[in-house]
Amino acid sequence: MLVIEQAEFRRLMSLRPALAETIFSALVARREILRSGEGALAIRIVGSRYSPEAMDLRAFAEHSRLAHLWIDLEDAEDSDELLRTLGLHPDDVPAVITPTEVLVRASPATVAENLGLSFRPTPGYIFDLIVIGSGPAGLAASVYGASEGLSTVCLDAVAIGGQAGASSRIENFVGFPNGISGGDLAARAAVQAMRLGARLNAPTEVVGLHAEVGFHAVTLGDGSEIPTRAVIVASGARYRRLAVEDLGRFEGAGVYYAATDLEARVCDGTPVIVIGGGNSAGQAAIYLGQHNCKVTIAIRGGELAHSMSQYLIERIEADPKIDLMIHVEVQELAGRDHLEQATIRHTDTGQLQAIACTGLFCFIGAEPATGWLSDSVRLDRGGFILTDRQLPRPVAGTPGPLPFETSVPGIFAAGDVRHGSMKRVAAAVGEGSSAVRSVHERLATAT
Repeated sequence: MLVIEQAEFRRLMSLRPALAETIFSALVARREILRSGEGALAIRIVGSRYSPEAMDLRAFAEHSRLAHLWIDLEDAEDSDELLRTLGLHPDDVPAVITPTEVLVRASPATVAENLGLSFRPTPGYIFDLIVIGSGPAGLAASVYGASEGLSTVCLDAVAIGGQAGASSRIENFVGFPNGISGGDLAARAAVQAMRLGARLNAPTEVVGLHAEVGFHAVTLGDGSEIPTRAVIVASGARYRRLAVEDLGRFEGAGVYYAATDLEARVCDGTPVIVIGGGNSAGQAAIYLGQHNCKVTIAIRGGELAHSMSQYLIERIEADPKIDLMIHVEVQELAGRDHLEQATIRHTDTGQLQAIACTGLFCFIGAEPATGWLSDSVRLDRGGFILTDRQLPRPVAGTPGPLPFETSVPGIFAAGDVRHGSMKRVAAAVGEGSSAVRSVHERLATAT
Protein backbone atom coordinates (compact mmCIF):
# COMPACT_ATOMS: atom_id res chain seq x y z
CA MET A 1 0.00 0.00 0.00
CA LEU A 2 1.29 3.44 -0.97
CA VAL A 3 0.37 6.30 1.38
CA ILE A 4 0.29 9.78 -0.20
CA GLU A 5 -0.28 13.03 1.66
CA GLN A 6 -3.42 14.94 0.65
CA ALA A 7 -1.58 17.90 -0.89
CA GLU A 8 0.71 15.61 -2.89
CA PHE A 9 -2.25 13.50 -4.03
CA ARG A 10 -4.06 16.58 -5.36
CA ARG A 11 -0.91 17.72 -7.15
CA LEU A 12 -0.60 14.28 -8.73
CA MET A 13 -4.23 14.35 -9.84
CA SER A 14 -3.59 17.74 -11.46
CA LEU A 15 -0.45 16.61 -13.29
CA ARG A 16 -1.74 13.21 -14.41
CA PRO A 17 -5.32 13.72 -15.70
CA ALA A 18 -5.57 10.20 -17.17
CA LEU A 19 -4.69 8.69 -13.79
CA ALA A 20 -7.08 11.08 -12.07
CA GLU A 21 -9.92 9.99 -14.34
CA THR A 22 -9.27 6.32 -13.60
CA ILE A 23 -9.11 6.83 -9.84
CA PHE A 24 -12.20 9.00 -9.61
CA SER A 25 -14.23 6.78 -11.93
CA ALA A 26 -13.37 3.87 -9.65
CA LEU A 27 -14.34 5.85 -6.55
CA VAL A 28 -17.69 6.92 -8.03
CA ALA A 29 -18.43 3.36 -9.16
CA ARG A 30 -17.51 2.02 -5.72
CA ARG A 31 -19.87 4.48 -4.06
CA GLU A 32 -22.75 3.43 -6.31
CA ILE A 33 -22.04 -0.25 -5.57
CA LEU A 34 -22.12 0.52 -1.85
CA ARG A 35 -25.41 2.41 -2.20
CA SER A 36 -27.11 -0.51 -3.94
CA GLY A 37 -25.41 -3.41 -2.16
CA GLU A 38 -24.59 -4.62 1.33
CA GLY A 39 -22.71 -1.41 2.03
CA ALA A 40 -26.07 0.32 2.43
CA LEU A 41 -26.57 -1.62 5.67
CA ALA A 42 -23.84 0.45 7.32
CA ILE A 43 -26.27 3.33 7.80
CA ARG A 44 -29.93 2.62 8.54
CA ILE A 45 -32.60 5.32 8.75
CA VAL A 46 -35.69 4.31 10.72
CA GLY A 47 -38.95 6.24 10.63
CA SER A 48 -42.29 6.79 8.96
CA ARG A 49 -42.71 7.86 5.37
CA TYR A 50 -45.22 10.43 6.68
CA SER A 51 -42.77 12.03 9.10
CA PRO A 52 -41.35 15.38 7.91
CA GLU A 53 -38.27 14.80 10.08
CA ALA A 54 -37.69 11.39 8.50
CA MET A 55 -38.18 12.89 5.04
CA ASP A 56 -35.50 15.49 5.81
CA LEU A 57 -33.09 12.72 6.77
CA ARG A 58 -33.84 10.71 3.64
CA ALA A 59 -33.48 13.77 1.41
CA PHE A 60 -30.13 14.60 3.02
CA ALA A 61 -28.87 11.05 2.54
CA GLU A 62 -30.07 10.91 -1.09
CA HIS A 63 -28.63 14.31 -2.04
CA SER A 64 -25.35 13.51 -0.27
CA ARG A 65 -25.16 10.15 -2.08
CA LEU A 66 -24.78 8.32 1.22
CA ALA A 67 -25.03 4.54 1.13
CA HIS A 68 -27.96 3.81 3.45
CA LEU A 69 -30.98 1.61 4.06
CA TRP A 70 -34.42 3.11 4.67
CA ILE A 71 -36.62 1.20 7.13
CA ASP A 72 -40.23 2.39 6.86
CA LEU A 73 -42.32 1.68 9.96
CA GLU A 74 -45.47 1.99 7.84
CA ASP A 75 -44.53 -1.25 6.05
CA ALA A 76 -44.11 -3.26 9.26
CA GLU A 77 -46.88 -5.55 10.49
CA ASP A 78 -45.92 -4.64 14.07
CA SER A 79 -43.91 -1.42 14.20
CA ASP A 80 -43.38 -1.63 17.97
CA GLU A 81 -41.87 -5.10 17.64
CA LEU A 82 -39.64 -3.93 14.79
CA LEU A 83 -38.40 -1.06 16.94
CA ARG A 84 -37.69 -3.43 19.82
CA THR A 85 -35.56 -5.65 17.58
CA LEU A 86 -33.57 -2.56 16.65
CA GLY A 87 -33.21 -1.48 20.27
CA LEU A 88 -35.41 1.58 19.76
CA HIS A 89 -38.46 3.13 21.39
CA PRO A 90 -41.29 4.88 19.48
CA ASP A 91 -40.12 8.21 20.90
CA ASP A 92 -36.64 7.63 19.38
CA VAL A 93 -37.68 7.94 15.74
CA PRO A 94 -36.61 9.08 13.33
CA ALA A 95 -33.40 7.33 14.24
CA VAL A 96 -30.17 6.70 12.37
CA ILE A 97 -28.10 3.61 13.15
CA THR A 98 -24.44 3.97 12.20
CA PRO A 99 -21.53 1.57 12.78
CA THR A 100 -20.46 3.56 15.85
CA GLU A 101 -23.62 5.09 17.29
CA VAL A 102 -27.41 5.12 17.36
CA LEU A 103 -28.71 8.65 16.78
CA VAL A 104 -32.22 9.07 18.19
CA ARG A 105 -34.54 11.87 17.07
CA ALA A 106 -31.87 12.48 14.48
CA SER A 107 -31.53 15.47 12.16
CA PRO A 108 -29.35 16.01 9.09
CA ALA A 109 -27.03 18.16 11.20
CA THR A 110 -26.44 15.47 13.83
CA VAL A 111 -25.90 12.82 11.15
CA ALA A 112 -23.44 15.05 9.28
CA GLU A 113 -21.55 15.72 12.50
CA ASN A 114 -21.39 11.99 13.28
CA LEU A 115 -20.10 11.15 9.80
CA GLY A 116 -17.59 14.01 9.68
CA LEU A 117 -19.41 15.89 6.88
CA SER A 118 -19.94 19.19 8.72
CA PHE A 119 -17.37 21.96 8.64
CA ARG A 120 -14.53 21.81 11.13
CA PRO A 121 -12.46 25.00 11.24
CA THR A 122 -8.68 25.10 11.27
CA PRO A 123 -7.53 27.61 13.92
CA GLY A 124 -5.63 30.54 12.46
CA TYR A 125 -6.28 29.63 8.82
CA ILE A 126 -7.72 32.22 6.44
CA PHE A 127 -9.37 30.92 3.27
CA ASP A 128 -8.98 32.72 -0.02
CA LEU A 129 -12.63 32.12 -0.92
CA ILE A 130 -15.77 30.95 0.85
CA VAL A 131 -18.74 30.10 -1.35
CA ILE A 132 -22.11 30.18 0.43
CA GLY A 133 -24.56 27.88 -1.31
CA SER A 134 -23.95 24.77 -3.43
CA GLY A 135 -26.38 25.12 -6.31
CA PRO A 136 -25.10 25.47 -9.89
CA ALA A 137 -23.61 28.93 -9.22
CA GLY A 138 -21.93 27.84 -5.98
CA LEU A 139 -20.53 24.62 -7.40
CA ALA A 140 -19.24 26.40 -10.52
CA ALA A 141 -17.56 29.00 -8.32
CA SER A 142 -16.01 26.21 -6.23
CA VAL A 143 -14.71 24.42 -9.33
CA TYR A 144 -13.17 27.55 -10.82
CA GLY A 145 -11.88 28.89 -7.52
CA ALA A 146 -10.09 25.65 -6.65
CA SER A 147 -8.81 25.10 -10.19
CA GLU A 148 -7.23 28.56 -10.20
CA GLY A 149 -5.33 28.04 -6.97
CA LEU A 150 -7.63 29.63 -4.41
CA SER A 151 -8.11 27.82 -1.13
CA THR A 152 -11.86 27.31 -1.42
CA VAL A 153 -14.62 26.03 0.84
CA CYS A 154 -18.28 25.74 -0.13
CA LEU A 155 -20.96 25.69 2.58
CA ASP A 156 -24.64 24.80 2.25
CA ALA A 157 -27.34 24.87 4.92
CA VAL A 158 -29.20 21.83 3.55
CA ALA A 159 -27.34 19.57 1.12
CA ILE A 160 -25.02 19.77 -1.85
CA GLY A 161 -26.87 20.69 -5.05
CA GLY A 162 -29.27 23.45 -4.03
CA GLN A 163 -32.69 23.82 -5.64
CA ALA A 164 -31.43 22.60 -9.03
CA GLY A 165 -30.08 19.47 -7.33
CA ALA A 166 -33.66 18.54 -6.49
CA SER A 167 -34.82 18.87 -10.12
CA SER A 168 -36.14 15.63 -11.59
CA ARG A 169 -34.79 16.40 -15.05
CA ILE A 170 -32.87 19.21 -16.73
CA GLU A 171 -33.47 18.84 -20.47
CA ASN A 172 -31.80 21.96 -21.89
CA PHE A 173 -28.36 22.00 -20.28
CA VAL A 174 -25.62 22.04 -22.93
CA GLY A 175 -23.76 18.76 -23.38
CA PHE A 176 -26.51 16.39 -22.20
CA PRO A 177 -28.65 15.56 -25.26
CA ASN A 178 -30.88 13.21 -23.27
CA GLY A 179 -31.09 15.50 -20.26
CA ILE A 180 -29.74 14.88 -16.77
CA SER A 181 -31.27 14.88 -13.32
CA GLY A 182 -30.37 17.78 -11.08
CA GLY A 183 -28.96 15.37 -8.51
CA ASP A 184 -26.62 13.74 -11.02
CA LEU A 185 -25.45 17.09 -12.35
CA ALA A 186 -24.76 18.37 -8.83
CA ALA A 187 -22.97 15.14 -7.88
CA ARG A 188 -20.66 15.40 -10.90
CA ALA A 189 -19.88 19.05 -10.16
CA ALA A 190 -19.23 18.24 -6.50
CA VAL A 191 -16.77 15.48 -7.37
CA GLN A 192 -15.06 17.81 -9.82
CA ALA A 193 -14.74 20.57 -7.23
CA MET A 194 -13.33 18.20 -4.62
CA ARG A 195 -10.89 16.69 -7.11
CA LEU A 196 -9.53 20.17 -7.77
CA GLY A 197 -9.09 20.82 -4.04
CA ALA A 198 -12.27 22.56 -2.86
CA ARG A 199 -13.89 21.59 0.43
CA LEU A 200 -17.65 21.00 0.37
CA ASN A 201 -19.56 20.86 3.65
CA ALA A 202 -23.30 20.38 4.24
CA PRO A 203 -25.39 20.89 6.21
CA THR A 204 -23.48 23.88 7.52
CA GLU A 205 -25.70 26.87 8.15
CA VAL A 206 -24.33 30.37 7.65
CA VAL A 207 -26.13 32.97 9.79
CA GLY A 208 -24.04 36.08 9.32
CA LEU A 209 -21.32 37.88 7.40
CA HIS A 210 -19.27 40.92 8.38
CA ALA A 211 -16.08 42.67 7.38
CA GLU A 212 -12.97 42.83 9.51
CA VAL A 213 -9.66 44.60 8.85
CA GLY A 214 -8.13 42.81 5.86
CA PHE A 215 -10.64 39.96 5.70
CA HIS A 216 -14.29 38.92 6.01
CA ALA A 217 -15.79 36.74 8.73
CA VAL A 218 -18.50 34.19 7.97
CA THR A 219 -20.56 33.28 11.04
CA LEU A 220 -21.95 29.74 11.35
CA GLY A 221 -25.06 28.55 13.16
CA ASP A 222 -23.01 27.30 16.12
CA GLY A 223 -21.54 30.77 16.64
CA SER A 224 -18.10 29.99 15.23
CA GLU A 225 -16.54 32.20 12.56
CA ILE A 226 -14.48 31.42 9.46
CA PRO A 227 -12.10 34.10 8.17
CA THR A 228 -11.76 34.54 4.41
CA ARG A 229 -10.31 37.02 1.97
CA ALA A 230 -13.34 36.90 -0.35
CA VAL A 231 -16.93 35.61 -0.35
CA ILE A 232 -19.29 34.57 -3.13
CA VAL A 233 -22.90 34.47 -1.99
CA ALA A 234 -24.77 31.86 -4.04
CA SER A 235 -27.47 30.94 -1.53
CA GLY A 236 -30.14 30.92 -4.24
CA ALA A 237 -33.89 31.32 -3.92
CA ARG A 238 -36.66 29.20 -2.41
CA TYR A 239 -40.13 28.47 -3.72
CA ARG A 240 -42.85 30.43 -1.96
CA ARG A 241 -45.06 28.69 0.57
CA LEU A 242 -48.79 28.49 -0.06
CA ALA A 243 -50.93 30.82 2.06
CA VAL A 244 -53.22 28.07 3.36
CA GLU A 245 -54.06 26.92 6.87
CA ASP A 246 -52.26 23.85 8.22
CA LEU A 247 -49.56 24.02 5.54
CA GLY A 248 -46.81 23.41 8.10
CA ARG A 249 -48.51 20.24 9.34
CA PHE A 250 -48.30 18.68 5.89
CA GLU A 251 -44.85 19.88 4.76
CA GLY A 252 -42.78 16.74 4.34
CA ALA A 253 -45.95 14.67 4.80
CA GLY A 254 -47.61 15.34 1.47
CA VAL A 255 -46.52 18.90 0.65
CA TYR A 256 -43.18 18.96 -1.15
CA TYR A 257 -40.93 21.50 -2.84
CA ALA A 258 -39.02 19.02 -5.00
CA ALA A 259 -39.90 16.03 -7.16
CA THR A 260 -36.95 13.69 -6.95
CA ASP A 261 -36.91 9.91 -6.87
CA LEU A 262 -37.49 10.10 -3.12
CA GLU A 263 -40.81 11.96 -3.34
CA ALA A 264 -41.85 9.97 -6.41
CA ARG A 265 -41.45 6.69 -4.49
CA VAL A 266 -43.63 8.00 -1.67
CA CYS A 267 -46.40 9.03 -4.09
CA ASP A 268 -45.97 6.19 -6.59
CA GLY A 269 -49.25 5.26 -8.28
CA THR A 270 -51.36 7.85 -6.45
CA PRO A 271 -52.99 11.17 -7.49
CA VAL A 272 -50.88 14.29 -7.00
CA ILE A 273 -51.19 18.03 -7.69
CA VAL A 274 -48.39 20.20 -9.07
CA ILE A 275 -48.75 23.93 -8.33
CA GLY A 276 -47.01 26.30 -10.74
CA GLY A 277 -46.58 26.96 -14.43
CA GLY A 278 -42.80 27.22 -14.82
CA ASN A 279 -40.27 24.73 -16.14
CA SER A 280 -39.68 23.20 -12.71
CA ALA A 281 -43.40 22.43 -12.40
CA GLY A 282 -43.50 20.96 -15.89
CA GLN A 283 -40.48 18.74 -15.29
CA ALA A 284 -42.00 17.56 -12.00
CA ALA A 285 -45.34 16.72 -13.60
CA ILE A 286 -43.72 14.66 -16.35
CA TYR A 287 -41.47 12.85 -13.87
CA LEU A 288 -44.34 12.02 -11.51
CA GLY A 289 -46.41 10.79 -14.44
CA GLN A 290 -43.60 8.38 -15.24
CA HIS A 291 -44.07 7.00 -11.73
CA ASN A 292 -47.70 6.11 -12.49
CA CYS A 293 -49.07 9.15 -10.68
CA LYS A 294 -52.25 10.81 -11.91
CA VAL A 295 -51.00 14.40 -12.13
CA THR A 296 -53.02 17.60 -12.04
CA ILE A 297 -51.16 20.82 -12.85
CA ALA A 298 -52.92 23.76 -11.20
CA ILE A 299 -52.15 27.33 -12.27
CA ARG A 300 -53.70 30.73 -11.53
CA GLY A 301 -53.30 31.93 -15.11
CA GLY A 302 -54.99 30.81 -18.29
CA GLU A 303 -52.17 28.98 -20.08
CA LEU A 304 -48.66 27.58 -19.69
CA ALA A 305 -47.08 29.31 -22.68
CA HIS A 306 -46.30 32.49 -20.71
CA SER A 307 -43.92 30.74 -18.31
CA MET A 308 -43.01 27.23 -19.57
CA SER A 309 -40.74 26.08 -22.38
CA GLN A 310 -42.55 24.75 -25.46
CA TYR A 311 -40.88 21.32 -25.38
CA LEU A 312 -42.32 20.72 -21.90
CA ILE A 313 -45.79 21.92 -22.91
CA GLU A 314 -45.82 19.48 -25.85
CA ARG A 315 -44.84 16.56 -23.63
CA ILE A 316 -47.48 17.48 -21.05
CA GLU A 317 -50.21 17.74 -23.69
CA ALA A 318 -49.23 14.32 -25.06
CA ASP A 319 -49.26 12.59 -21.64
CA PRO A 320 -52.67 11.09 -20.76
CA LYS A 321 -51.70 10.94 -17.07
CA ILE A 322 -51.41 14.75 -16.80
CA ASP A 323 -54.35 17.16 -16.64
CA LEU A 324 -54.22 20.96 -16.54
CA MET A 325 -56.49 23.14 -14.39
CA ILE A 326 -56.44 26.87 -15.14
CA HIS A 327 -57.67 29.86 -13.12
CA VAL A 328 -57.49 27.96 -9.83
CA GLU A 329 -55.79 28.28 -6.45
CA VAL A 330 -55.41 26.00 -3.44
CA GLN A 331 -57.91 26.86 -0.71
CA GLU A 332 -57.52 24.11 1.89
CA LEU A 333 -55.56 20.96 2.78
CA ALA A 334 -56.92 17.96 4.68
CA GLY A 335 -55.70 14.64 6.05
CA ARG A 336 -54.88 12.83 9.26
CA ASP A 337 -51.18 12.02 9.61
CA HIS A 338 -50.48 12.92 5.97
CA LEU A 339 -52.08 14.79 3.09
CA GLU A 340 -55.17 13.11 1.66
CA GLN A 341 -57.13 15.91 -0.03
CA ALA A 342 -56.79 19.44 -1.37
CA THR A 343 -59.64 21.86 -1.98
CA ILE A 344 -59.24 23.96 -5.12
CA ARG A 345 -61.09 27.24 -5.74
CA HIS A 346 -61.93 28.25 -9.30
CA THR A 347 -61.11 31.97 -9.29
CA ASP A 348 -63.42 32.84 -12.19
CA THR A 349 -66.55 31.28 -10.59
CA GLY A 350 -65.69 30.92 -6.90
CA GLN A 351 -66.62 27.23 -7.05
CA LEU A 352 -64.80 24.90 -4.64
CA GLN A 353 -63.63 21.45 -5.74
CA ALA A 354 -62.17 18.74 -3.48
CA ILE A 355 -59.45 16.61 -5.11
CA ALA A 356 -57.98 13.49 -3.54
CA CYS A 357 -54.18 13.61 -3.52
CA THR A 358 -51.27 12.19 -1.55
CA GLY A 359 -48.82 14.79 -2.77
CA LEU A 360 -48.95 18.50 -3.46
CA PHE A 361 -45.82 19.82 -5.16
CA CYS A 362 -45.24 23.58 -4.92
CA PHE A 363 -43.22 25.39 -7.57
CA ILE A 364 -44.48 28.94 -7.27
CA GLY A 365 -42.47 32.14 -7.27
CA ALA A 366 -39.04 32.60 -5.79
CA GLU A 367 -37.92 34.19 -2.54
CA PRO A 368 -34.20 34.93 -2.16
CA ALA A 369 -32.35 33.16 0.64
CA THR A 370 -30.88 36.38 2.01
CA GLY A 371 -32.55 36.74 5.40
CA TRP A 372 -29.29 35.76 7.09
CA LEU A 373 -27.45 38.68 5.46
CA SER A 374 -29.34 41.32 7.46
CA ASP A 375 -27.77 44.64 6.39
CA SER A 376 -24.38 43.18 5.42
CA VAL A 377 -24.83 44.09 1.74
CA ARG A 378 -27.32 46.17 -0.21
CA LEU A 379 -30.52 44.39 -1.34
CA ASP A 380 -33.42 45.35 -3.58
CA ARG A 381 -36.99 45.58 -2.27
CA GLY A 382 -37.55 41.90 -2.91
CA GLY A 383 -34.47 40.85 -0.94
CA PHE A 384 -32.26 40.01 -3.94
CA ILE A 385 -28.65 41.18 -3.85
CA LEU A 386 -27.65 44.24 -5.88
CA THR A 387 -24.31 44.01 -7.71
CA ASP A 388 -21.98 46.13 -9.87
CA ARG A 389 -24.02 48.39 -12.20
CA GLN A 390 -27.17 47.97 -10.12
CA LEU A 391 -25.53 49.88 -7.26
CA PRO A 392 -25.42 53.68 -6.93
CA ARG A 393 -22.60 55.30 -8.88
CA PRO A 394 -19.39 55.63 -6.86
CA VAL A 395 -18.01 58.98 -5.84
CA ALA A 396 -15.97 60.58 -8.62
CA GLY A 397 -12.37 59.42 -8.52
CA THR A 398 -13.10 56.22 -6.59
CA PRO A 399 -13.20 52.77 -8.23
CA GLY A 400 -16.61 51.18 -8.66
CA PRO A 401 -17.54 47.58 -7.87
CA LEU A 402 -16.24 44.77 -10.06
CA PRO A 403 -18.62 42.51 -12.03
CA PHE A 404 -20.81 40.52 -9.58
CA GLU A 405 -19.41 42.50 -6.63
CA THR A 406 -21.87 43.72 -4.00
CA SER A 407 -21.89 46.99 -2.09
CA VAL A 408 -19.07 45.59 0.07
CA PRO A 409 -15.69 45.12 -1.68
CA GLY A 410 -14.63 41.48 -1.63
CA ILE A 411 -18.18 40.12 -1.30
CA PHE A 412 -19.75 38.88 -4.54
CA ALA A 413 -23.09 37.37 -5.53
CA ALA A 414 -23.98 34.88 -8.27
CA GLY A 415 -26.97 32.86 -9.39
CA ASP A 416 -30.62 33.13 -8.39
CA VAL A 417 -29.86 35.21 -5.28
CA ARG A 418 -28.66 38.11 -7.44
CA HIS A 419 -31.00 40.85 -8.65
CA GLY A 420 -31.73 40.46 -12.37
CA SER A 421 -30.37 36.91 -12.75
CA MET A 422 -31.95 34.68 -15.42
CA LYS A 423 -33.00 31.89 -13.02
CA ARG A 424 -31.57 29.22 -15.33
CA VAL A 425 -28.99 26.53 -14.51
CA ALA A 426 -26.66 27.43 -17.39
CA ALA A 427 -26.79 31.12 -16.49
CA ALA A 428 -26.03 30.35 -12.84
CA VAL A 429 -23.00 28.27 -13.83
CA GLY A 430 -21.75 31.16 -15.95
CA GLU A 431 -22.23 33.67 -13.14
CA GLY A 432 -20.50 31.47 -10.56
CA SER A 433 -17.44 30.93 -12.75
CA SER A 434 -17.31 34.59 -13.87
CA ALA A 435 -17.49 35.81 -10.28
CA VAL A 436 -14.22 33.99 -9.55
CA ARG A 437 -12.43 36.17 -12.07
CA SER A 438 -13.61 39.23 -10.16
CA VAL A 439 -12.43 37.61 -6.93
CA HIS A 440 -8.94 37.34 -8.41
CA GLU A 441 -9.02 41.02 -9.41
CA ARG A 442 -10.14 42.10 -5.95
CA LEU A 443 -7.52 39.98 -4.17
CA ALA A 444 -4.83 41.36 -6.47
CA THR A 445 -5.70 44.94 -5.46
CA ALA A 446 -5.71 44.00 -1.79
CA THR A 447 -2.14 42.68 -1.75
